[in-house]
Amino acid sequence: MNNQIDETIIKYSKELRLPVFRRDFKELSKEATAERIDYEEFLLRLMEREFELRAENRKKAQIRQACFPSKMYLNDLQREQLPVDANEKLPLLERLDFIETGQNVVLAGNPGTGKTHIAVGLGLKACLQGYKVLFTSIHRLLTQLRESHSQRTLRQLELKFEKYDLVICDEFGYVSFDKQGAELLFNHLSLRAGRKSTIITTNLSFDRWEEIFGDPVLTAALVDRLTHKAYLVNMNGESYRLKETKQMNQK
Repeated sequence: MNNQIDETIIKYSKELRLPVFRRDFKELSKEATAERIDYEEFLLRLMEREFELRAENRKKAQIRQACFPSKMYLNDLQREQLPVDANEKLPLLERLDFIETGQNVVLAGNPGTGKTHIAVGLGLKACLQGYKVLFTSIHRLLTQLRESHSQRTLRQLELKFEKYDLVICDEFGYVSFDKQGAELLFNHLSLRAGRKSTIITTNLSFDRWEEIFGDPVLTAALVDRLTHKAYLVNMNGESYRLKETKQMNQK
């Protein structure tokens, strides 16, 4: 009789997609008997395990769907080597309050100073706290925009883009745009302004953004929207990679 009940529980748990029920129900039922736990407590323990597994799987899925280039956590940062401004502002940023208030973060400075690591680290922490995150390079985003524009699916891409709690746009300033590309990017980024958070990493100061947009009016408008109530982090400093090369050569 017990074998038949077990088989039925396994069958139903498969149909209902409850892997923890299937895996742990016998173990927990023995514990419940030994500890004289009532039915409600036994059921609660089983449900808690199922919930924890689903929550963990959801976090893993959100990290996977965010398309991070690698898993660079904030704990892996050598904070003492960060530029001074980053070191001072990072404790505030890692609270992630800026996501709740829809504020942007602009990490601007020369290459190799930890801009992408900080951006990815904040994004990973956001995923673990249940936020929906997207990581993209400006080059990749612009390619998607051009393809969507030509295929007349731009609105679908815009609706998807607006739903992310946090979007990280990496390598702003490495690629210059023609007029159409600049307008597409301006319109796309403007969709989130004042409502949802965007992190921008760039190696160019704002007074040089006209070099990549080519249009002073468009540049001024974009800078104004991206920086309104934003956290501006000065990332100028000695390159991590240069430091590592020097240390290697000294050895």
